[in-house]
Amino acid sequence: MIIKAAFQTMIARRRIAPIILRVTLSAVIVASPLQSLEARAAEQRTADERIVAACIARSAAGRVWLEKTLWGLRDQEGGWVGAEVANSDGSHDLGPLQVNSWWVPRLAAVTGRSERHIRHWLKQDACFNVEAARWIFLSGLAATRDYWKAIGVYHSPTGWRQQRYTSSVLVHLRRRFGASLFARPSKGPSPVSVTTP
Repeated sequence: MIIKAAFQTMIARRRIAPIILRVTLSAVIVASPLQSLEARAAEQRTADERIVAACIARSAAGRVWLEKTLWGLRDQEGGWVGAEVANSDGSHDLGPLQVNSWWVPRLAAVTGRSERHIRHWLKQDACFNVEAARWIFLSGLAATRDYWKAIGVYHSPTGWRQQRYTSSVLVHLRRRFGASLFARPSKGPSPVSVTTP
């Protein structure tokens, strides 16, 4: 009885195996284009991240505190090259560091370029986007003379939104750089005085 059941199972497997093989091959054939699209998208994201990283390093110009700040903003915003995310107030967040379109006229005035060009560059040019984010942050720092307030100003003119945003950026900074993210280097004073909010 046991031998007969084992034999029937073996026969059943032989009948089912070709069906499973055909179904599996069909799934592989159908999934292959999807997987290659997904793989290409992942490769593009990786390439874009390398570009953003190079832009951040260039924009910080060797100032470690500024490079960390830009990474904190980048990690918080999570944008990408080509991003144009609509906000409820009718503005859009553009590019890798999600620079709000509210800044477009101001950046156009500073650069002497058209708003159309500024908007396009914010979306499509990772380094222009990072430079704009740097300018916005440093303008906020010059105006407030407070590092964390400048982080908040990058996001919003509203106090409670600034506080919430600053707390979230701090989480991203600590995740990426550790708890002592602004520890003074062994040589000389820190270029910016930063205390946690």
